[in-house]
Amino acid sequence: QVQLVESGGGLVQPGGSLRLSCAASGIIFRINDMGWYRQAPGQQRELVAAMTSGGRINYSDSVKGRFTISRDNAKNTVYLQMNSLKPEDTAVYYCNANVVTIMSPSGVDYWGKGTLVSVSS
Repeated sequence: QVQLVESGGGLVQPGGSLRLSCAASGIIFRINDMGWYRQAPGQQRELVAAMTSGGRINYSDSVKGRFTISRDNAKNTVYLQMNSLKPEDTAVYYCNANVVTIMSPSGVDYWGKGTLVSVSS
């Protein structure tokens, strides 16, 4: 089985920064896309940022210029550096990875359990 474990959430004041990490573990042949989604109370889950194994990146318009996604393929880990945080960034942030295993050669989406980011003064 594949597991994704997020870390790095917490409470921060507006204008502050946080760095989220997500490590994938298990019997992994390859990871295709890795990314971050978020879900605010009463809202649908939305894409924040995603990165292909080749380094192509997609950001939500709401975070462009403030958030930076990166990944370490050797460690099966994806990061999200969040700067200039705003109260509207408050949400549970979920890690997502499309993982290729021996049993799933075309890739299967896995999700972490989420980490809460609260931006408030």
